[in-house]
Amino acid sequence: MERKIDLKSCTMKQLEIFIESIGEKKFRAKQIFGWIHKGINDIDKMSNLSKNLREKLKDKANIGKIKIEDVLISKIDGTRKYLFLLEDGNIIESVLMKYKHGNSVCVSSQVGCRMGCTFCASTIDGVIRNLSAGEILDQVLSIQKDIGERVSNVVIMGSGEPFDNYEEILKFFDIINHPEGLNISLRNITVSTCGLVPQILDLAERRLQVTLAISLHASNDSLRSKMMPINRKYPLDELLKACKIYTDKTNKRITFEYALIKDVNDTTEHANELARKIKNILCHVNLIPLNKIDEREYDTAKIDRIKKFQKILKTNGIEATIRRELGSDINAACGQLRRKYDKKRRSR
Repeated sequence: MERKIDLKSCTMKQLEIFIESIGEKKFRAKQIFGWIHKGINDIDKMSNLSKNLREKLKDKANIGKIKIEDVLISKIDGTRKYLFLLEDGNIIESVLMKYKHGNSVCVSSQVGCRMGCTFCASTIDGVIRNLSAGEILDQVLSIQKDIGERVSNVVIMGSGEPFDNYEEILKFFDIINHPEGLNISLRNITVSTCGLVPQILDLAERRLQVTLAISLHASNDSLRSKMMPINRKYPLDELLKACKIYTDKTNKRITFEYALIKDVNDTTEHANELARKIKNILCHVNLIPLNKIDEREYDTAKIDRIKKFQKILKTNGIEATIRRELGSDINAACGQLRRKYDKKRRSR
């Protein structure tokens, strides 16, 4: 049986090719693309398409859709944590954060994660599968529909390693940026990686306007390899060299994410060591008070140490900010809510 094409995972170009392959005019792709990005998941509701074309579409294609399984709303700051049920029964999660400059959504790129970072809940059960570009997009579409407001910023920093699903991420960039779709500027999209060097270098060559965030979290190889197994494959020197190439080619500032963990990576020595390593890279450091999870022994660094860490970086000419903790009362850290839900589901 011929596999149906998922219209939601198609770029405009792919949709045009498909439409012409079933004997229709190319402009129909624009109409279909527009309906999908208005949140329409039913081909029969595409009222400006002929009945014949709608029947062709139902025979050859479908529109993948995810379902909101649960929403938790923070009483502290209004952050919304979404649990989404995929069509195959898997669970993913997303977060909506409201800022003065607009609504920002943090989306997942995989079900689980294979990277094994020791402070993250997403990696505990490994990776189950990659998400399609349509499933990544649908997190944004579903949240927009739920809140009745436009999403202006997207962060690919939820469950999963985006660069372990690189081709679908590139398709997602193409789809979400298209003027006939959500038309979200690539400048308003941030993609995070724990340090997959080949993909960083490829992204540098593409010179896209997305913001690149590097999950660094340590100032030397010994510590980073214990915390983040990917460092054994791509050590800090190799990673930071790739980052320098990226900033030189794109002239875009990299964000280094650094989660401060009590008595692990939060000392004065760590701050000075980090400053020496990144001082020649166009960058900004985002200092993150660790969002503590039950399954890990790590604890959040004390605020006075975090502020001291920030001061040392600034003294060395490196811009550094302390991330405001959002959604602490609703398990807003990556993977926490999904694991709790899966445990509850298995115990029924």
